[in-house]
Order: sequence, then structure tokens, then C-alpha cells
Amino acid sequence: MATAKKAFLYGVLKGTVTGHLRDADDDHYQILVSASKTMFRIAVNVKSSLKPPDLLFQSITSLPPTLTKELTAIPPGFKALPSKPGGMAQDYVRGGLVKVAKFKIAPGDTPGADNDLKDTMESAAVAAVEQPGALVYAFGARWGPEKTTKDEYFQFLPGNGIHNIHMNQGNDKKHVGDDGVYHDGSLIFEYPNGKYRAFFLAFQSQTFNTDDKTGHAIAAGRPPGKQPAKQSRKKASKTASAD
Repeated sequence: MATAKKAFLYGVLKGTVTGHLRDADDDHYQILVSASKTMFRIAVNVKSSLKPPDLLFQSITSLPPTLTKELTAIPPGFKALPSKPGGMAQDYVRGGLVKVAKFKIAPGDTPGADNDLKDTMESAAVAAVEQPGALVYAFGARWGPEKTTKDEYFQFLPGNGIHNIHMNQGNDKKHVGDDGVYHDGSLIFEYPNGKYRAFFLAFQSQTFNTDDKTGHAIAAGRPPGKQPAKQSRKKASKTASAD
């Protein structure tokens, strides 16, 4: 999981997909975006550096009209968002857009077709490139502009991008600095005729049991659906703390 070197500048990037790289590195899917004559790179995690490496994943194709209206209204480019309810800011635990119990484990890259996160990202990105008028919205942490540094993968200058396209709360101790409420990441593709495809990602090392003010993990625990139903509380607590 990438950690922001600077302050966590949360917001949403809106633009047109102009390229993508499936195998630039093992841990991410890279998407090239053009927004008001400025280039950006979206770095989407498909694998965790922590064990277990496979991510939790959820996809939906129906978005609330209030959200789609707000997405349509913003201009292309990066827009900083306040981390509070009542706006576009994402929060997996409190926002109501996704149901945490419905997250499923998805491998990052597995031999075969249509069976891993890289396949899923590739399908969505290719469709966005091929369909005129398609847009992408990436919620996460902004980096750049890096005025003297070309982008690592697409070589545009200045380097610009957005990462942390995943849940940003309930982290392990190493990544606790990224915790917060209403600043989770997500990726939303908008296709012609009002069709949407939204992706939500979380690490198995994270927990959905988080503080309402800080987003810090309240207690170590497995994501919903992972813990055996018949474990005693004492045994469950001991097992969860080993994740």
C-alpha cells in the first residue's frame, strides 16, 4: 500500500482515459488521464504489500442521483474535497454507498481470463478509451505537480497523479497516518447513456471497525464475513490479532 509522502490531499480527479498499463508493476494498475490539457496518472492498487496480499473488492453499477449530479457538475481536473458527510467525499463505513459485508476477496493477477483485478481494471479502462465521451472519476490522494520530474510510467511532464484509490481508514500501525473519515478512495467510470461502473477496494490488513472521528482502527479484527461464526470471543480475538 502506498503512503503519501506529503500531507494527504484528498479529492477527486475527473478526466478522460487516454491510456493504461496492465503490467507496469505487480501491485498497481496504471491509468493515464487527460483533464483540461493536464495529464494525470491514476495508480490503482490490485495487490497489497502486506499479508494476505489479495484485496477486498466490490463493484456497483447504480449510483445515487445526488452523486451523479455532483460528478457531472465538476469540471475536469482535480478537485479537493472536505472530509465530511453531505458531499462527494467517500466513506465505506459511514457513507452508505457500499455495504462492507458484501466485499469479496479478489486476486490481483491470476492466469486465465476475467478472473482477477487486473482483468477487471483492463476491461473498464479499454471500454473508456473506446467509447467517446466516457469519463473516469478517481477518489484518493493527490500528488504533484512534479515540475522537474517526468511521470514514472507514461513519461509526461510535470508528473501528476492520484493514488490511495482504496479505503483509507482502519489501517495497520505502519499506515495509520493515512487514516481518516470521509476520505476513502474509489474509482468510477462513466460511459455514454448514463451507464456507470464503480470500484471499491480495501486491504485485508484493514478493519471496518473504525473511530468516527479519526478513522483509526478501534480494535484489530477481520473484515466482515471473514471470521468463523462459531469461534469463542477469546479465540476470535486472538486469531484476529495475528492478521
